[in-house]
Amino acid sequence: MKELQPLNQNVLLDMTQPSGEQRTAGGIIIPDTAKEKPQVAKVIATGNIENSEISAGDMVLFRKFSGTDIEFEGKKYLIVPYSDLLAKIVETETI
Repeated sequence: MKELQPLNQNVLLDMTQPSGEQRTAGGIIIPDTAKEKPQVAKVIATGNIENSEISAGDMVLFRKFSGTDIEFEGKKYLIVPYSDLLAKIVETETI
């Protein structure tokens, strides 16, 4: 089995989106090519990062035009520099 392991201070994000067509309120189908790239993704792996605040499985918010899109074994990924991560998304309990 092959897997991607990011090098240096890079982070591998899963960009596979749920399938299914999206429509506007007026019923117009939005093709994949016209959809805006999401800014939230799941961390798959991290490179050699000291004192990293994220780990595999975390959801993160990243810069809008950051990273390199790749496709590996039929899945879409994004490799971004650790410095382009803006926030870690965490679940909290309501009070």
